[in-house]
Parts: sequence; structure tokens; C-alpha cells
Amino acid sequence: MTRTSLPALLALAHALVLGLLSQPALAERADRDQPVNIEANRVTVDDRNKVHVFEGDVVLTQGTLVIKGAKLVVTQGADGFQSGVATGSEKRLATFRQKREGSNEYVEGEAERIEYDSRAERARLFNQAHVKSGADEVRGHYIEYDSLSENYLVTNQPGKTETRAAGDGRVRAVIQPKNSGTEKTN
Repeated sequence: MTRTSLPALLALAHALVLGLLSQPALAERADRDQPVNIEANRVTVDDRNKVHVFEGDVVLTQGTLVIKGAKLVVTQGADGFQSGVATGSEKRLATFRQKREGSNEYVEGEAERIEYDSRAERARLFNQAHVKSGADEVRGHYIEYDSLSENYLVTNQPGKTETRAAGDGRVRAVIQPKNSGTEKTN
């Protein structure tokens, strides 16, 4: 098993969990100061093209943040910006989980593929996408989160805003009423 620290993945880690829902769902701030550790069955490094490919039961951890997938590909452009793609397997989706700041709640998500672009500060979850923050959750074929504008979009297909598609094709959201001073815990 290969274990390495890769600070370039900080952007991926933070974007996936810094409030995927528009309500205050901030990630644990102390996590930012923790090292990034990645474990996998195999890693391939292409220094010339700035590509790192982690394969086989990949687990990225940084403080309370955990990202799991069958494969994680991290690339760095000439301008220094990184992008990452975590993918699941035939049996399991790619997942992330991180504790919210000042709360016992967690932000969790899963999809067949999770992409992050550090230049645009945008996370995209594709196919069987699901994000949960506390008791609130959204589901759809595609979830996009823009951390610059702090907005998210959930659709039945990437680039589509219409919710009709083959089959049901509907997005789903569950938004719990907020009771002042009380929060549920997982």
C-alpha cells in the first residue's frame, strides 16, 4: 500500500466539503492545518505532465475529512492550479465526509465521479449524486457547487435545467425545518 502526503490535494478536499449546500455547512477549520494523507494499492506519478494516479481502495484523509474511491487522479496545470477526479467502482460510489465547524454534524456526499477544479473553485458530482448536510439532502444525476458564489445546482443531467428525462428524471431535496438552538447529530 502506498502512503503519501500531497498538499496539492488540499483544494480538492476543501471544495468538496465547504458548504455543498447553500446553508452554512462550513467544514472543520482545523482540518486545513492538517497534513493530507493518501493511501492506495498503487500510485503512478508522471512528473513531466504533473499527473498523479492513485488506484485501488483509495483513501484521502485530512483531519476529519475522508474521501474514498476506487481511483483518484490529480493533475496540475502549468499555472499551478490542480484538478482532481475521484471515481467509484462497479460496487461502490466515490464518497466524501467531513465534520462541520462548531457542530457534531457532518457533510457527506457520494457519486460515481467527483471532480474538482481549483482554478474555478467548482466541484461536480456525476451520476447517482447525493449530498447530505445534517438532516438536509439533495439527490440528482448531477450536482455542481461553485465555492466562489456559494451556489449549487442539482439537475437530472449535466448542462440541463429541465427535470424531464427518461424514467423519473427528477431531482430530490429534503430540507428540514431549523429549530433555533437545536441541531441533530449523526
